[in-house]
Amino acid sequence: MTVVSFSKARKARAKAADKAQAAENRVAFGRTKAEKVQAKSEVTRAARSLDDKRLEP
Repeated sequence: MTVVSFSKARKARAKAADKAQAAENRVAFGRTKAEKVQAKSEVTRAARSLDDKRLEP
């Protein structure tokens, strides 16, 4: 039987959650302005392309 320290387990779980949050933040906020502008233009271009292909009755 293994003895588990609840405080160490709780701290390890919190540390893992913090690392996951940091990874999400790096993806969301770690881009340059040029990358953000490019991504936005790609989304708008794709939406416009899809709208152009829509058939109106």
